[in-house]
Amino acid sequence: MPAALQPKIDETLPAHERVYRALRARILSGGMAPGDSLTLRGVAEALDVSMTPAREAVRRLAAERALEMTPSGRILVPTPGPAQLDELFRARALLEPELAIRALPKTDSRLIDALRHCDDALGRHVAAGDVAGYVRANNAFHTTLYARAGAPALMALVESVWLQTAPVMRRVYGRLGTQALTDYHEAALEALAARNAEALAQAIRDDVGQGAALVAQVSLDLVDL
Repeated sequence: MPAALQPKIDETLPAHERVYRALRARILSGGMAPGDSLTLRGVAEALDVSMTPAREAVRRLAAERALEMTPSGRILVPTPGPAQLDELFRARALLEPELAIRALPKTDSRLIDALRHCDDALGRHVAAGDVAGYVRANNAFHTTLYARAGAPALMALVESVWLQTAPVMRRVYGRLGTQALTDYHEAALEALAARNAEALAQAIRDDVGQGAALVAQVSLDLVDL
């Protein structure tokens, strides 16, 4: 099992929670693509736990549609169909601008600096053609911004959608590259600095829309993935 499966996790947490958070972080950061597979034994060995907490964590992620368990016991990253992807991106386009707007009144120079750091890292990954790095930096930007909203229920909904779309975006960027992407984060940063809620919401909608358009361009299907 790759070392990427092992982000920094609080060792005082119960074993099943540590496994859940490690797998979840790997999915959200673009560490897995549709069709990738795991085994319970491999997960347990990588995170130095028994099979029971590994199984519990995988079942929890399967309930969130982030993983699926086959009758043979294989663990797969699912491949959403076109209708499901359309629904997921529509949900993102509704929820994420709302989180950004809620974060706006609580924005300060430290937040903008942190977001700028994420966006600078994203630019370096684009220049280097590092798809996995791009996905991680992109996730960090959005997570950092939305966390400031102080809306845990909305954030949980968004993250549940990300769990289903992050692997797909990893595959899409791998096919198309990241060189031609428009940096809507820059527009979001300008809107945050100007305290312009309408411009901020539009920047986030444009960013989500760009991802949806790329998915449509690749025309993902079960056979290819």
